[in-house]
Amino acid sequence: MTDSPRPRDTRTALVDRWRDTLLAVRSGATGPDPLPYAENLLARWDEPQRRYHTTAHLTAVLDRIDTLAGYAADVQAVRLAAWFHDAVYRPDRTENEERSAALAERALPEAGVGDAVTAEVARLVRLTVTHDPAEGDGNGEVLCDADLAVLAGSPQEYAAYAAQVREEYGFVPDEAFRAGRAAVLRQLLALPRLFRTPHGAAEWEARARHNLATELELLGSTPDPR
Repeated sequence: MTDSPRPRDTRTALVDRWRDTLLAVRSGATGPDPLPYAENLLARWDEPQRRYHTTAHLTAVLDRIDTLAGYAADVQAVRLAAWFHDAVYRPDRTENEERSAALAERALPEAGVGDAVTAEVARLVRLTVTHDPAEGDGNGEVLCDADLAVLAGSPQEYAAYAAQVREEYGFVPDEAFRAGRAAVLRQLLALPRLFRTPHGAAEWEARARHNLATELELLGSTPDPR
């Protein structure tokens, strides 16, 4: 087994991925140096209040987008949306997705991205409020599936994810957190489908539902029998 990448290696890889995506979206057009934009975004993803919504999550979402790329109409726009979808994150606020989308709308034109792609990126970021893309929205399906794929981890991976979420909400008393978290889990379990791409449905759906139901049980609640 090889050693896991050092943080500097991971950061360098993310900068390279950002540069490649931005240059691809520009289609050869000149524009500002991509590096300052990458540094700004990575500084946001490294903020101290984050435990789950970190560069590790960003990397995982980008990796899953690579897996699902064939289902997207514009995979580069989806990749840019991954960079912005949690760029603004405060666990004590409810407008994170809107503020993240607004950041994309400001930063991307300045970075040399055209209006159509910028609008699509912002739309995709806002879609992560509900994770409910319309039928046939390939870009939305890929981003939402990539973002939710953490739910389909191994028992150990899912437990680590749940613990990180609890740490982010460490300011919330236990009883209130359990009630709020249980409501979120029940809402997810009530969805007809968690994953919309064929790959997600085949590879992640059953395991994710098992993990969600298990966490709900551990929180002292039970899934809605309906």
